[in-house]
Formats: sequence, structure tokens, C-alpha cells
Amino acid sequence: MGYARVLCVGLVGVAGHVVEVEADLSGGLPAVVLTGLPDTALNEARDRVRAAVVNSGQEWPPGRLTVNLLPAALPKHGSGFDLAIAVALLAGAGDLPVSPLAGVVLLGELGLDGAVRPVRGVLPMVAAAVRAGVSRVVVPVGNAQEAAVVPGVTVRAVDSLRHLIDFVRGNDTLLDPPPAPPPLPYSGPDLADVAGQQTARYALEIAAAGGHHVALIGPPGAGKTMLAERLPSILPELDDEAALEVTALQSIAGVLPPDGRLVRRPPFQAPHHSASLSALVGGGTGLGRPGAISLAHRGVLFLDEAPEMSRSTLQALRQPLESGRVLLSRSRGTVEYPARTQLVVAANPCPCASPAGDQLCNCSPAARRRYLSKLSGPLLDRIDIRINALPLTAVQLMGESAATGTPAVESSAIVAARVARARSAAAARWSAGGWRVNAEVPGPELRRRPWRLPARGTEILHRAVDRGVLSARGLDRVLRLAWTVCDLDGREKPSPDDVSEAFFLRMGEMSHRPARDRKRAS
Repeated sequence: MGYARVLCVGLVGVAGHVVEVEADLSGGLPAVVLTGLPDTALNEARDRVRAAVVNSGQEWPPGRLTVNLLPAALPKHGSGFDLAIAVALLAGAGDLPVSPLAGVVLLGELGLDGAVRPVRGVLPMVAAAVRAGVSRVVVPVGNAQEAAVVPGVTVRAVDSLRHLIDFVRGNDTLLDPPPAPPPLPYSGPDLADVAGQQTARYALEIAAAGGHHVALIGPPGAGKTMLAERLPSILPELDDEAALEVTALQSIAGVLPPDGRLVRRPPFQAPHHSASLSALVGGGTGLGRPGAISLAHRGVLFLDEAPEMSRSTLQALRQPLESGRVLLSRSRGTVEYPARTQLVVAANPCPCASPAGDQLCNCSPAARRRYLSKLSGPLLDRIDIRINALPLTAVQLMGESAATGTPAVESSAIVAARVARARSAAAARWSAGGWRVNAEVPGPELRRRPWRLPARGTEILHRAVDRGVLSARGLDRVLRLAWTVCDLDGREKPSPDDVSEAFFLRMGEMSHRPARDRKRAS
């Protein structure tokens, strides 16, 4: 009888932990015992591994087989341990030398025919292995490109258990990951498609530049959904750190594209208004899976027809919007997912949703208040920009762009260039604190020197707070907006006009914005 040990990785949320897979073979009645807090899918590995070993031309070890997953107190889930378990059992039985796999992490699910199938979450698993000091991993062919995006690791791919056995015995070589595919050009909708709504377009540009949340209220057909869907088109590409975070989340959720390329474009999530609380913030059986708010990390979460959503589902967004993370506690443990997203909420002003807006609305004031009360005060207090989208006129719909084909409004590329410059200015200013955009800067930081604005420039905010019009949280959000307006204008510090404009954006009164020339560097 014998003993062998190989390495694998287990996930708890997006956090990976190197797991030692031990196999001990002893005398006694034939049995396979799996210990170390396995879930149902992992418990079923006993049958999958046995069939895969036999169908790969190997003899199943006799006697009592004990497989232990260390650390034993860490919950293990999924089928990604199959390959490591099979190799540990064969090495413990003396059929395989274990030395070629010393310090190598093995990941993969086994089919009954011995094929090694791809699994979810390979990217965060490989990243965890690298952090633990492991420099070599073996993954399924279908996950090789995904694993290869992690720097500092040598990735080899395998398509079957027999292939890996031949490699360990020195009779074959493992596969290299395929070359990285070229980056895909952006091919989504363009901001030039939106007719009219100049105020809303400007507000969207500010939201993109500062990472601010937006609420769009207006009649159907005003362009609220079109505007929200085009917000990602004016956001800059993700840097390496953010791209790895987003790609890891998509890998865990199983929505990563088949080519496994690094996700460079900010994600866009638009769940249906009937989505459950678990679908929005995360959940499910066992340890929770990431929800739409986490899949929109570093991107945009769009809630169309928000008042039609369950009130409890909407209220569940309050904590993640403030902290930028989701903490899911279950009986089996607690998992944490990042949720640093931009929220865009769209709603009709009333149940009848007349295309003409207030002019032909048949709803009573009480019905209108009741309808919009789903967007509670605490939730709206976390939304920086509120825009009332007006009905479009025939001139706006059939303007120069529609009649001649000549764009009468700016394209996404032009706006994105201004957004990129504003974000660069903000990132340079807040680099000491590690904040990327103005929306991430803590309020106390904005209210102390050297970033504190003069009292004469913030009088409108002082009066609003004293009258109860603006909360303490709202004050901080207006200050962040003022810095974003300043960054878009290419100036070093917000002026009183910037503060006033930010206040009107916050209060949904942009029609009263101060008239001034906005000179931007083109």
C-alpha cells in the first residue's frame, strides 16, 4: 500500500486556495472515502474517476482508498479536483511516478471516457496558485487560453487522462496553450444613434468620466434605454488589474467567451425587471454564485423599468453600491464578490407612461408618487445624477442625422476621448490614495485640505444641507460631481459654477444649470 500527494486549487468566491490532494491506499474492503468538506459534485468524483481510470487503460487500485483534501476545514466544491484525485490515486498505488508533478497544480474535470473537460473559475484558480508560489499548472485544453493570461506561470494543457499518464511516464509531451487572439474592436451601439436629449447626453458623459450612478426618468420612447446601452461605448478599456478581476468573475459564472481572451471592455449587465434578489446580488445553493451586480464589476449595471422590480430586490443594492462588494453568508460559509459598478436606473414617471409626458397623463399625483416610491429615498440618495428625459419632438427625430445621413451629434469615439482625458486627470490626482475615479474618493478626503473647496464656492450646498434638501451623503456626492465637471473642462480645481452645476445634476434640475461657455480641449 502507498501514499501520494498532488496539488489543486479550490475557490471560495473569487478567492482561491491551494489544496493538497492526498491519496492513501490501505488494506480492507474495497471503498473510496473522500474527506475535506466536499460538496455533492465533488463527492460524485469517486464514480467519475474510477470510470476514467479504467477507460484510460489503467487498473483500478484494490483495497480501501482514502482521498483527503487539505486544508480540511475549507469547503470544496465543483468537479475541478477530478484530475488531481485520479493522479494521486494512481501515484499512491505505485502506477505513476509523482516526481514529474512536484509543485505542479492539476485542474480539470474527468469524463467517464477519460477526457479532461474544462471547468469554471480556472483564471482565479491559476492566479491563486501564482500567489502561493506555484509556477506550473496543467489545465484542460479548453481552459488553456484563459489560464495563460495570468502572468508569472507556465501553462500546459492536457486533453485526456491517458495523455497526462503518458507524460508522467516520459512517453509524451503536454500541449502548449494556443496563441493569444488579437483584441476585438468595439462593435456595440454608438452614442450618435441617440436623437435629441442633449442634457441627458451631457449627464452621461459626466457619469462616464467620474464613475457616477445615474437615474433617467422620462416617458417611453424618450431614449432612456438607448442612452444606458451606450454608456459602455464611452468608457475607457480596462487596465490589466481590472481586466483580470472582470475575467475572473466571468470565468466563475461560466460566461467567459470560448476563446478565453482577457475581457478588456467594461461589462454591461441588464437583468429583466422580474429578476430575483439572488440573480441581482448573487446567491444559489451552497456557497453563492456572483449576481448581475458583480458581473457588472468595473462596468455598467442597467435596471430598466426599475419601479416594476421587487422592492426588496432594489433595496438589496444599497449596501453593495456603498461598499463596492457583496458579502453572501450561508450555512456552509461566507463568500465575497467585488461589485464596483456604475448603476443606471431608468423609469417611466407614472403607471400610464404617456408618450407625451405630463401633458396627457391621466394618473393622479398619489398614483405617480406610489409608482416611483419603489425607488426609495435611501436608494436614490446613492445615485449621483438624476435626469428628467423629455419627450422627443418630430424635429429632433427627423433632424439632420435622419434626413441626410450626416451625423448631427457627437459619436461615442469623440466623447470617449474627453472621458479618457478626464479620468487620467482624476487618476493622477488621487494616485496617492489608490482611487481610480472621483466616485471612489471617500467624502472625508474631499472635505479636508488640500482638496477642501472654499466656503464661498459651496454656499449652495451649505444652504441645501441646512434646509434638509441634501443629506450628508448627498453633499459628498455633489463634491465628487464637481470634481468630474472640473476634469472634463480641463481645470485644476472646481469653480463655484462647477459646484452649482453638480448640485443641479444631483437634484434633477439641469434645466436650471448656470449659463456659461464650456470650453473643452478637443
